Amino acid sequence: MQTRILAATTAGVLASVIGVAPAMAQEDQAGEEYVGGDEVTVLMGFKAGGGSDALAQLVQPFLAEELDVNFVNQYQPGAVGAIAWTRLAKQVEPDGETISITNTPMLMTNYIMNESITYDISELTPIANIVTDPGVAVVSSDSPYETFEDLLNAAEESPGTVTVGNSGVGGDDWFTTIMLSKAAGVEFQKVPFQGDGPSWTAAMGGKIDASFNNVGITYPQIEAGNLRPLVVFAEERLSALPDVPTAKELGYDVVAGSSRGYSAPAGLSDEARTQLADALQRVTENPEFQEAAKNRAMNIDYMGPEAYTAYLQDQEERFTEIWDEIKDEVQGSGN
Repeated sequence: MQTRILAATTAGVLASVIGVAPAMAQEDQAGEEYVGGDEVTVLMGFKAGGGSDALAQLVQPFLAEELDVNFVNQYQPGAVGAIAWTRLAKQVEPDGETISITNTPMLMTNYIMNESITYDISELTPIANIVTDPGVAVVSSDSPYETFEDLLNAAEESPGTVTVGNSGVGGDDWFTTIMLSKAAGVEFQKVPFQGDGPSWTAAMGGKIDASFNNVGITYPQIEAGNLRPLVVFAEERLSALPDVPTAKELGYDVVAGSSRGYSAPAGLSDEARTQLADALQRVTENPEFQEAAKNRAMNIDYMGPEAYTAYLQDQEERFTEIWDEIKDEVQGSGN
């Protein structure tokens, strides 16, 4: 993947890609010029085809129309997003010209788990959360595992041989694998990738047995019949996948997923932050956007600047506690 990819030259180009046309911004909303300029770079910490990319492709045509700004996605995958987020925190001016999609829990677990990663959320300006995406386990359509119980039985019979992909060590899928392994008393062979897209692609191609992923990312392939969902890690069954059981109803108290929003470097002006957050809120309230999100099984979960900041702080505390509980076991096992 090229390190710099033009994600949008105009709102209309991307709108044609995702199959919808953004609604025109109201004149009183669009009349104020965005203080960060007419082109904004969006740092992407994962390869194309994953959750960050899916969110960008969905949101940014509408956001471009709201702000009269072009958005350019700059892909810098690696270290579970830490390369892009370190750059955002340490190297980018807080002028509103560069923002990033920020994902939980990996935004925090990167530095919670690895002392060599030096950024933290205090060096960022959270703008808004857009979606919260429940976890899912998927296999290829021709997989011998017809049910989640089939997968768990295979892992129980041959510990450490069933290969389960994730978006990288420290990501939500990686933590889901650990939590499920503990709850079910089984051992998987965890296979990290540089993002959700490569993980589900490997599962679809039969290179791994299963991918622990997110519903909004895998849903198009599920709908196309290329991936089979075995279980969702949600509190209740999802309307988009009504026939897929939750882990909880199968007897495993595992609820997991990833929230995705936008952040900027610390020091972003209140004016720029408010312009971006307000425009993002209008996007999430746009019926055309809501319909597009529904068609992709993306769960809209808008949080404004203050709520998103508090949420990230809460996630930091929660995953610090989880890591403290499992780190000796994980470090001892080598993964």
